[in-house]
Amino acid sequence: MYRRGFFNLAKVIRTYSVQTEAARAKQLQEVALNENCILVDINDRPLGMASKKDCHRVSLDGHVKLHRAFSVFLFNSSGDMLIQRRSKHKITFPDTYTNACCSHPLYDIEGERNELNALGIRRAAQRRLNYELGIPTTQIRPENFHYITRIHYEDIGNGIWGEHEIDYILILQKDVDIKPNPSEVSEIRFIRRNNLNREISLLDAPLTPWFQLILKHRLKIWWDNLKHLKKFEELDNIHRF
Repeated sequence: MYRRGFFNLAKVIRTYSVQTEAARAKQLQEVALNENCILVDINDRPLGMASKKDCHRVSLDGHVKLHRAFSVFLFNSSGDMLIQRRSKHKITFPDTYTNACCSHPLYDIEGERNELNALGIRRAAQRRLNYELGIPTTQIRPENFHYITRIHYEDIGNGIWGEHEIDYILILQKDVDIKPNPSEVSEIRFIRRNNLNREISLLDAPLTPWFQLILKHRLKIWWDNLKHLKKFEELDNIHRF
């Protein structure tokens, strides 16, 4: 009887712990909605700021405010690519697979508004990789990121929360220490180039829309040329999808 009671108590404690962690993750996501993104026009010229909440709410006419963002594609020294599964607590596109890190430079952080050589974007990427994947900032300096191009896309998601971004594409090939933040990331895995199609087909959750677009239009050629990315730079172009 005692052992059964002890088992039941342990089960209650585990359940409480899971519920507490879920509530904390949800709260963190809601707090982040108050951060301010950088609004831009279709040519990526800054127009001011708006909260993440305002930048991701789908309006009555079915559109989302255009804002600046970035997507990091992280490869290890063997050339394998990291993908993550977004936490089910994420406001936009929860429980979906995507590239290593996708986020926004913040208007409130002055250094992330610096446009020279996309320095502000690189700084934001360093901050978010540390927050989402626990990668020490000393291992991912701004100069380590290879800025290659920008894409412009819009997706209204579930009709309530969506995305509309000028998305800076950053590529990083480096062996790093990873400790995912469970409020942001529920799973990570590395994929080999020669097994890409099979790995993607076996995923048991959808891809984010930006990852789908980049996978379809650009990723494979970049992946095949990780040592020669300079010749694929299109810094003055914004690809429209």
